[in-house]
Amino acid sequence: MLGTSLYERFGKRLFDLAVTVPVLILLSPLMLLVGLCSLLFMGRPVLFRQDRAGLSEEPFTVLKFRTMRMARVCHARPLPDSERLTHLGGFLRKTSIDEIPQLWNVLRGEMSLVGPRPLLISYLTRYAPEQRRRHEVKPGITGWAQVNGRNALTWEQRFELDIWYVDHRSFWLDCKILLLTLSRVLRASGIRQAGDATMPEFLGSVDSERTE
Repeated sequence: MLGTSLYERFGKRLFDLAVTVPVLILLSPLMLLVGLCSLLFMGRPVLFRQDRAGLSEEPFTVLKFRTMRMARVCHARPLPDSERLTHLGGFLRKTSIDEIPQLWNVLRGEMSLVGPRPLLISYLTRYAPEQRRRHEVKPGITGWAQVNGRNALTWEQRFELDIWYVDHRSFWLDCKILLLTLSRVLRASGIRQAGDATMPEFLGSVDSERTE
């Protein structure tokens, strides 16, 4: 069985640690610089923390550099993402630097370098049964969907690619995804969908609506 392979049971975690520890050390000056710039131009908090669904749908707190202002309309609800996203935040998203703090999530064992992206816990009730299979593996900083379109994809396309990864995951596929990720980051492709500053909210697919 794929899920009980030696790589899945032992190798993937060792691979994550072997890459994450030196990368964290290497990027620590950049993280400090970004933190100082964020503090100067956007204020506190520097890090964005949000509960997401992880392996087996268990919640954990994902870490990212904050890219949006905390501004609200009449102190009640947030402004639209397009109005809250700062110039610094846009640069951090375009270069994927905002994702670097998630290396700490990998170090703590909550995430993997490669896997389906962690999404909001509120989405769990909106998935079709097949889409929920994305939680059979740890979420990743990057994944098969990210190197095949990223936020330019529809939600259904992303979930199809996530499930494909779940069914075909391997050491060589993870290596391929990491290499492709470097290429996508350098080209800054698929950052957002047309007409949206970020990825729009997932409201549920047709299949998920039929099962409720």
